Amino acid sequence: FQILSDPNKPYTNENSATPTEETNDAGNLMDFLDEPFPDVGTYEDFHTIDWLREKSRDTDRHRKITSKSKESIWEFIKSLLDAWSGWLVMLLIGLLSGTLAGVIDLAVDWMTDLKEGVCLSALWYSHEQCCWTSNETTFADRDKCPQWQKWAELMTGYTEGAGVYLLNYFLYVLWALFFSFLAVSLVRVFAPYACGSGIPEIKTILSGFIIRGYLGKWTLLIKTVTLVLAVSSGLSLGKEGPLVHVACCCGNLFCSLFSKYSKNEGKRREVLSAAAAAGVSVAFGAPIGGVLFSLEEVSYYFPLKTLWRSFFAALVAAFTLRSINPFGNNRLVLFYVEYHTPWYMAELVPFILLGVFGGLWGTLFIRCNIAWCRRRKTTLLGKYPVLEVIVVTGITAVLAFPNPYTRRSTSELISELFNDCGSLESSQLCDYINNPNMSRPVDDIPDRPAGPGVYSALWQLTLALVFKIVITIFTFGMKIPSGLFIPSMAVGAIAGRIVGIAVEQMAYHHHDWIIFKNWCRPGADCVTPGLYAMVGAAACLGGVTRMTVSLVVIMFELTGGLEYIVPLMAAAVTSKWVADAFGKEGIYEAHIQLNGYPYLDQDEFTHRTLATDVMRPRRNEPPLALLTQDSTTVEDVETLIKDTDYNGFPVVVSHESERLIGFVQRRDLILAIKSARQKQDGVVSNSVVHFTEDAPQIPASNPQPLKLRRILNLSPFTVTDHTPMETVVDIFRKLGLRQCLVTRSGRLLGIITKKDVLRHMAQMMNQDPESIMFN
Repeated sequence: FQILSDPNKPYTNENSATPTEETNDAGNLMDFLDEPFPDVGTYEDFHTIDWLREKSRDTDRHRKITSKSKESIWEFIKSLLDAWSGWLVMLLIGLLSGTLAGVIDLAVDWMTDLKEGVCLSALWYSHEQCCWTSNETTFADRDKCPQWQKWAELMTGYTEGAGVYLLNYFLYVLWALFFSFLAVSLVRVFAPYACGSGIPEIKTILSGFIIRGYLGKWTLLIKTVTLVLAVSSGLSLGKEGPLVHVACCCGNLFCSLFSKYSKNEGKRREVLSAAAAAGVSVAFGAPIGGVLFSLEEVSYYFPLKTLWRSFFAALVAAFTLRSINPFGNNRLVLFYVEYHTPWYMAELVPFILLGVFGGLWGTLFIRCNIAWCRRRKTTLLGKYPVLEVIVVTGITAVLAFPNPYTRRSTSELISELFNDCGSLESSQLCDYINNPNMSRPVDDIPDRPAGPGVYSALWQLTLALVFKIVITIFTFGMKIPSGLFIPSMAVGAIAGRIVGIAVEQMAYHHHDWIIFKNWCRPGADCVTPGLYAMVGAAACLGGVTRMTVSLVVIMFELTGGLEYIVPLMAAAVTSKWVADAFGKEGIYEAHIQLNGYPYLDQDEFTHRTLATDVMRPRRNEPPLALLTQDSTTVEDVETLIKDTDYNGFPVVVSHESERLIGFVQRRDLILAIKSARQKQDGVVSNSVVHFTEDAPQIPASNPQPLKLRRILNLSPFTVTDHTPMETVVDIFRKLGLRQCLVTRSGRLLGIITKKDVLRHMAQMMNQDPESIMFN
């Protein structure tokens, strides 16, 4: 398709060998577009880009650079710099997003511990760092050292007692409320776009929608600061989703340094796709998983070139985070684990059951969370976001403190649930009854009967599971940065660990049962409860987000073991099947629909309707707003722009024939007329606007005409009125169109816009068609 690409270049007819010359038969006719003027070809806020136009503009720009590179050494060097600018942007994105992720991890670690106590030897040390540096720490009591003091001990001098417990409880809640209040206040005052996960909006932006300011400098700064505060407050949310938003803000920031990306919205989105991969890379320490996440979950247009660059950005980001080493374990994540026992075929049954649980939890969460968010939008609740955050934080902190599994940060909880119980573990989950005669290597401890600590931990984990399931529904979607990966993984990890311990004890006490006889001999290390926690985490995350391939890769990059791919795949696929049985939408698609973003998903359109059923104008509607090629005055154009809010207008030969000539964008018209009035003498309200190739002969007494041929798209995409809507939807999805004109034998009948397509799809699914708007 030949689309007008660069308004400052002569239009090139595809069938001719040379550019068409802009003739000027009348001496007083001037085409002011011979000189470039700013903003032609740009888009207004909350509008969709024209992918074909952006692609064509980039092709023309590249052709121009290539031809110039043969003229001189300097032009050749400039062409090399242009070619390498993409890789340079990826390098900068990786460095900045990796650095920010490391700083966020360190700050969250310190501020989470600040709720419970303080390090006297160095105020900026977290609990773990404080006791690392102490010479008085024993291995058995490695969490206790004189340099670290809880707030009550610091204030009263006592370490035990009801008063001490209540004072610590009160200060824990107070710190949580302070952190969350500060977070929601900063978001509300400085950067309203810094709230939420950011992934639904990133998906919409990558599909071609413009949301100015969403990836701006203020959003980057406030999101980074408030993300630390929100996670540290102890709310049931994670930092992984918002880190994708932060990385995309970094990408947008560096795009503004290179005109190749800043002046082309299509190229900018290629960079943002790679930035999303870098965000997941540093969130989970999974560079390959990050690339697959960007490809599977967020990107709309993902050419092979973007795949390589995403891989490079994810690599640099992971390397930068590894250099910072925020967790002190030489790993990229807190919950890196290694298992030493294989899994057995019989264990696929509990793994698949965990997949079913993940799918059911995903469905329950999406439905309840969307219902709550819709209530927030339509009731008074939405008018008091600060109060909502304070109330939810207060309830979370009050209920979380008594249970040691909900008091700690969610990442630490997942880390403990994933861990395999070695001989040196001091966790309550590892309180097994040991055989005094056991003499085996440290890594190969046989299955043992559970001790009182394990049974106590199971009750606490069950309460933690119910608490996490309920509170996460009300937390996600509040006006603070809030990710969903970690809370979903926590729910699955708790359920998985409970199932794992149950299977382990059954195998120990009933090893003569037929299902255990073949693979679990007495005294053998058969079942790894931590593996069940990992599979459960993958199942629940898959149920909520509907990820499959990228999820499995992220999980095995977390564990470092390829041996457990099959259990992870079984759980991920099962959770998707179960969740899809209740509804095809993941949480991000559901939030896109709730907010009314114009996003065309990849689901098949199966209804038997035609273009004529969807096009506008419909019956009983006013006729289509048109421009003619040589009989419309400047005043007519300005009146049309003033009286309508359409994004563009078809240009026809005349109102009588309605033979289609082309399509002109509203924004380009406004800018062209404004610039002509400033630069060109004699352009008045009754000047005739010409979209024709050749200038007509005009009497000297007539006002000077205005020629706007160069802002006219001479090859707009057209379909006939009998084209099936299945084909039209496919065209919109694959070519990224903004609008499509409907004709019959060259005569214009109507227009179909992207919103018309979305409204029609909503109507076909018995949804409210008027919900498709930026809300």
